[in-house]
Amino acid sequence: MRIAAVRDDCGGLPLSGLKSSLLLILLSAFPASLHAQEAGIDAVVNAAVQPLTDAVSSFIFFEVTIGSASLPLIVVWLIAAATFFTLYFGFVNFRGLAHSIRIIRGDYASPNHTGEVNHFQALTTALSGTVGIGNIGGMAIVLSLGGPGATFWMIMAGLLGMSTKLAECIAGVKYRRENPDGTVSGGPMYYLEQGLRLRGLGLIARPAGMFYALAIVIGCLGIGNMFQSNQAFEQFVYATGGGDSFFLDKGWLFGLVIATAVAVVIIGGLKSIARVTSRLVPFMAVGYVIFALLVIALNSSRLPWAIQAIFSEAFSPQGIAGGMFGVMILGFQRAVFSNEAGIGSAAIAHSAVRTNEPSTEGYIGLLEPFIDTVVICTLTALVILTTVYEPGMVGQGVQGIELTSQAFESTLNWSTVPLSIIAILFAFSTMISWSYYGLKGWTYLVGEGRKKEMLFKAFFCVFGVLGSTVQLGAVLDFSDAMVFVIALPNILGLYLLAPILKQELRGYQARMSGASVASEVSS
Repeated sequence: MRIAAVRDDCGGLPLSGLKSSLLLILLSAFPASLHAQEAGIDAVVNAAVQPLTDAVSSFIFFEVTIGSASLPLIVVWLIAAATFFTLYFGFVNFRGLAHSIRIIRGDYASPNHTGEVNHFQALTTALSGTVGIGNIGGMAIVLSLGGPGATFWMIMAGLLGMSTKLAECIAGVKYRRENPDGTVSGGPMYYLEQGLRLRGLGLIARPAGMFYALAIVIGCLGIGNMFQSNQAFEQFVYATGGGDSFFLDKGWLFGLVIATAVAVVIIGGLKSIARVTSRLVPFMAVGYVIFALLVIALNSSRLPWAIQAIFSEAFSPQGIAGGMFGVMILGFQRAVFSNEAGIGSAAIAHSAVRTNEPSTEGYIGLLEPFIDTVVICTLTALVILTTVYEPGMVGQGVQGIELTSQAFESTLNWSTVPLSIIAILFAFSTMISWSYYGLKGWTYLVGEGRKKEMLFKAFFCVFGVLGSTVQLGAVLDFSDAMVFVIALPNILGLYLLAPILKQELRGYQARMSGASVASEVSS
């Protein structure tokens, strides 16, 4: 029902011309994917890409050893930025939550403002790119490696990351570009270029923007597409019988179905994506929160121990290399890998919001790490800690989404199917959001134009099919590295623009304070 509605809303265009071409390309991926499996192309591609993957990964995830703990420098870069902007903006991440809610309600919205989507749609589109399978399986990995204490540091990093998101989204709207057809293009590639030029670095301004754009295109095809399709298929197989599932060897079919669903949505552009995410994300998030709270309530006798363990083991962890510092690193890693604060991807979606005040979208952006990390990830941790977690599990091996599934099933033995549906929808929503991120990187490189956009969308959907059929581990690792390498230029650009962003924020706050005083006087 929803898919059909979305197709009808895709700009009112018939399923012909470029649209039918896109679906034909998807169908052509079907026999190609079968041949790929038979020919063992997985191994060939992995072998070809592995040297490049190793080189990029060794750079972006370079680790320094402090005591017995290893610290990736990219995590330092992201957390340092989050801490800086929290202090620089005067803890607006805490002070601005109430104002964020008022903006979401539409208190300051106007249909006459430049942009394509409203504040809520921009928020749900960005959230759909971060809230996903990683929230479900990622926390299980962290707990199995670092114990309950990692949850505390994850929450702290999530709270700090709210300030980075605020800076990204202000910059995204302030330096966005309005296209002749009424659409909007924005994101780090645009404010990077402008920021460097404002600082007298014009020679590297455009190349820096192009580097970001190229990396986000590569990243969207892997971690934002193939990985999501692959994980969704695995969850589907698990829900339909696991090793005995009829669909065990039919990844091509699942990939074709999900890629076609993605195509139907993304053909209509951002407005179509936003309409879907504005309905899908609340359903997924609320559904997951209800399930999680129900499990925690039914195991409330263990809740005091879980909360006590989170705080005590944050400073005195048991069984983890590096002690307190080691568990801190794990928590920080989970947070930055989950909410993507500092990556700049969310700024691409927020740039298209209908507003004449860039700061309004900054306030909306700070909600994302709070919802993604502080709420969703913390609830996942509490579900595991109050059910199947045992202290002896730490350091005994990495456990992912299967541990989270066991945690829910231990209390709600009927939860497998509905949670699998939610997990698949998480993956689907991530795919449609990341298709937009990649598209804007693509048009920054090759220029705007409908045919250019449709070419990218077709390419994106074919990769979605391949994600469920082939095991391209090296490609996914390379994509993952490219997603995080863009944090380097993105945060550099934010540092360069920091005084301008602060001035923009202060001006907005002054105007809002004046409006509030005027309202009180008139009343």
